Amino acid sequence: MNIVSQETKNALDRYIQRLMSESTPEMPIWNIETIKSGKKNGWNYIDGCMMTSLLNLYNLNHDEKYFQFVENFIDYYVYEDGSIRGYDKEAYNLDNINEGRVLFELYSRTKKEKYFKAIALLYSQLKDQPRTKEGNFFHKKIYQNQIWLDGLYMAQPFYTLYALHYDPNLLDDILQQFQNVYDIMFDKEKGLYYHGYDASKSMFWADKKTGLSKSFWLRSIGWYTVALVDVYELLKHDYRKEKIEKIFRDTIYGILKYEDPKKHMFYQVVDCGNKEGNYLESSGSAMIAYAVLKGVRLGILEDSYRDRGLKIFQGICDEYLSEENGALNLDGICLSAGLGPEKSLNRNGTFEYYISEPIVKNDAKGVGPLIMAYIEVLRAE
Repeated sequence: MNIVSQETKNALDRYIQRLMSESTPEMPIWNIETIKSGKKNGWNYIDGCMMTSLLNLYNLNHDEKYFQFVENFIDYYVYEDGSIRGYDKEAYNLDNINEGRVLFELYSRTKKEKYFKAIALLYSQLKDQPRTKEGNFFHKKIYQNQIWLDGLYMAQPFYTLYALHYDPNLLDDILQQFQNVYDIMFDKEKGLYYHGYDASKSMFWADKKTGLSKSFWLRSIGWYTVALVDVYELLKHDYRKEKIEKIFRDTIYGILKYEDPKKHMFYQVVDCGNKEGNYLESSGSAMIAYAVLKGVRLGILEDSYRDRGLKIFQGICDEYLSEENGALNLDGICLSAGLGPEKSLNRNGTFEYYISEPIVKNDAKGVGPLIMAYIEVLRAE
């Protein structure tokens, strides 16, 4: 049953057009972190979320304006020699891989050699990326020995596309990294993943016995869930996708236990419900809506879960999509959250920390997933 109203769809269509019309590569209105910092925009995962969502929209409706927007945006950042404006390989930052996933389709369609060269540059980072003793990528060079759930979304879809195009032998490594996260970071009793893991067990935020962080942060679980379903789709007929399928199901069954029964959304700190200061957060909820609806479409989840996904999507729109002075806005987005480093002792993984981070409107960490979920809503009709 399709419960998403035409009014909601019309509002979202207007919202997407506004985001595009008011943005340039130098200053996209959806990158609130860049706007607040006052710095020049560079290659980053926030824009990557938006580019991925708009390219997905193009692949649904074949309206060339979406492809052209993405191509113009990325063209600004990729130089003719394949180097990338604002990108530093030596930072070994998995976040900076995310935007590269759109390069494969851009290269396929435009045949611009610079996109192929940029793909090779980003892969060279992953090839040299430091790893934990279990074999997973460090989240960043400054976060040594650490796995963050976010990192699986940032790197693995690009890594999978690279493997499928150029070196299928890499697929075993990709699947093992997902398996490691499931084995180490998934609390089977609660059905939730901890945000981070320190293999050295030495960081101030890490449990000295397990190396795990203290809390279950919604968006980190959302990133991981989206990574699972996106990689599953890319693997298509590869027998190895069965490993992803089991992990994905356990992940979805776990998170859905915490859906708010009235608002059909999820809390910033997932298992703390309406504890004082906690709030229903839109970006992570949108990721779960997207993953559920896509999981149904790909046959990983039973058809009965479609209504669950649609209710979550509509719940976000009802709660946080609103009009102000004729302009639509998406509210309820946690601006950012992380763990450490040592100079940031407040980023300690506690409930108090996660609810202290700023809440903003229209950031692509929420907008991008909402558009991706919207695409799945349209596919479900």
